[in-house]
Amino acid sequence: MRKVLFISYDGLTDHLGQSQVLPYVIGLSQLGYQFTILSTEKPENYQKRQEKIRALISPYNIDWQFVFYKRQLPVFSALQNIRQLRRKAFQLMRKQNFDIIHGRSHIGALVGSKLKQVFPTLKFIFDMRGFWADERVDGGLWNLKNPIYKFIYQRLKKQEKDLLLSADYTISLTHNAESVIHSWKGLSHIPIAVIPCCVDVDLFDYQKYPTKPSDTPFTLSYLGSIGTWYLLDEMLHFFKLLLSYKPQAEFLFISGEPPEYILARAEALQIPQKHIRIQSAERVEVPRLLAESDVSIFFIKNAFSKKASSATKMGEILAMGIPIIANTQMGDQDFLFEKYTCGTLIDQFSPTTYQKVIQNIDALLHIKKDALRQTALSYFSLQEGIQAYLIVYQKVLTMSNI
Repeated sequence: MRKVLFISYDGLTDHLGQSQVLPYVIGLSQLGYQFTILSTEKPENYQKRQEKIRALISPYNIDWQFVFYKRQLPVFSALQNIRQLRRKAFQLMRKQNFDIIHGRSHIGALVGSKLKQVFPTLKFIFDMRGFWADERVDGGLWNLKNPIYKFIYQRLKKQEKDLLLSADYTISLTHNAESVIHSWKGLSHIPIAVIPCCVDVDLFDYQKYPTKPSDTPFTLSYLGSIGTWYLLDEMLHFFKLLLSYKPQAEFLFISGEPPEYILARAEALQIPQKHIRIQSAERVEVPRLLAESDVSIFFIKNAFSKKASSATKMGEILAMGIPIIANTQMGDQDFLFEKYTCGTLIDQFSPTTYQKVIQNIDALLHIKKDALRQTALSYFSLQEGIQAYLIVYQKVLTMSNI
């Protein structure tokens, strides 16, 4: 049985770890691979969910190892986390003698590449998840006018290219990012598999929930954290205009964000609090809340780094038969909305554009739920994603080390 060390900077007790790490690893373990997951766990999440995670993986051939996430100082904490992961990874390698190192994200891959240097027979997969250094700049977290951040950015971009060159295979979330990487000097030949953020279509299935009564108010939903990228004010502006057409409408936030922050932004735009509902939820509770939606929305900041992004929420929403209102220039969304049934895209954040969508919003309600779910089955299916990873694993294991 082939042994895999899966290194993830996201914790298994994080929501992202539960949706975008565990399902793939469980699926691949059922196909004959023995996994050790090395993750970085936030202490508060670990205390809250570790028993649940252990129960999930106990029937499978999966060993869970972790280090606790440090966050005191942004850059120095990241270096501490990398050192912790590296030390643990080398300890595990000496005990287990893995066949494949699967480095998820740049940090997971930085650790994996060090193992590859010391143990050259290892097969190394760079599961890049996005243009990480560019995300820090585009998100306003790193100001390149600061010489320290400029140095870190330049160093990480060089390391990114080194990772792409040293990896036996690279995973990209989008075709858009694949094209960008292949356009870079010296990288046109590297093997890349495009695997978007997939969805568990058995968990997210509108058929398992009652149809929303026709006499209830229109519900616009937003799923996930707000954070650096998602444009809360623009989404609230859209909703404020929507209230002119649907005065009883509700904006449901399924999010762990502090309610006070969302409500304060709504109040600043003079949106009555009675129209805003904020509900935090564990992953298994999300489908039930999504089922209350008529339409879901997410606006994301336009930036170069977003060419490499795939929104986890997109497949989950579509699998629930809910149409989406989103914006262009993010990942492969332009292609997806053109080829598949998804909803509608806007090309600018302006009242005029919002009005055009709102005037035709009832047309979205007439899209058949099954057509939306079929998009999730065709493009975001977890089983398809697992098979795509399996093909990558099989390919790297047959590659020569020469």
